Amino acid sequence: MSQFETALAAYQSFTDLFQSVVISTVSADNIPNASYAPFVIDESRNIYIYVSGLSTHTQNLYAVPKASVLFIEEESQTKQIFARRRLTFDCTATLVERDTELWNQIVDSFETRFGEIIQLLRDLPDFRIFKLTPSKGRFVIGFGAAYEVDPNDLSTLTNITSEGKGNS
Repeated sequence: MSQFETALAAYQSFTDLFQSVVISTVSADNIPNASYAPFVIDESRNIYIYVSGLSTHTQNLYAVPKASVLFIEEESQTKQIFARRRLTFDCTATLVERDTELWNQIVDSFETRFGEIIQLLRDLPDFRIFKLTPSKGRFVIGFGAAYEVDPNDLSTLTNITSEGKGNS
């Protein structure tokens, strides 16, 4: 298997290693906020987060519907702290309207993944589901091993060359 094929296989299963995602948002006043949220992901790589309406990141997503998300290898699992495996996506955030077919499907996915706690959250009116739709991404697996996520097909990667241009 080539280095690219190995990277692609690692990328395609990387998010399976996580139950939560680090989220970076910005307020209407351009004040950044880093947080996290449990997530589910669909076959198109849309990321869904189920968050309190009282949280800073939720208020930021209402004000500026964009987020950067980060999946990053556990420090205890990394061979080199300066080259942790990581995946980032730049995303557009869309509120999923409560009690719609999509909302019910996503809540069911959260319940399947996270269990009984979702029954409690489902009844709390301040909890919201946001769909984070990736527009671009980057997968880093070590020094000199970084790949762009293909924006036209989020299931695949392109190599990053020294000139910064991608190529498979």
